[in-house]
Amino acid sequence: MFLFTKLPAAWLAGVRVREADEKKCVVSVPYKWLSQNPFRSTYFACLSMAAEMSTGALAMAQIYKRNPAVSMLVVKVNSEYFKKASGRSYFTCEDGEKFQQAVDECIATGESRTVEARSTGRNEAGEVVAEFVITWSFKAKRNTTV
Repeated sequence: MFLFTKLPAAWLAGVRVREADEKKCVVSVPYKWLSQNPFRSTYFACLSMAAEMSTGALAMAQIYKRNPAVSMLVVKVNSEYFKKASGRSYFTCEDGEKFQQAVDECIATGESRTVEARSTGRNEAGEVVAEFVITWSFKAKRNTTV
């Protein structure tokens, strides 16, 4: 329901979380009518959505119910494409510990922190189709209660 209400474009494109824990997240995106480009492969924006979600889910898990609350925002995206994505692609991020460290430091110091998280996309044969580096910024919100 989260995807449908908060990220409807990803939901419509078929982007789905397949596996997630505190250290790793795997997200898939299919090649289908709503995610295709004119070259018979998955549109780069749909690949980007899956890559971002694989990193963002790990980031969100680290800020959930933190006190003080922590905001997060994508500040940079770099990507490289290696092979045509013509079937289901799986994006994996294993940077959960980097997110935990950054959020802990952000809360402890009151200063913002950034994390460069790598998400590698593979096809069903295990071949790398794309790599993304998504840079997230974290900032602890000031407590306004007196």
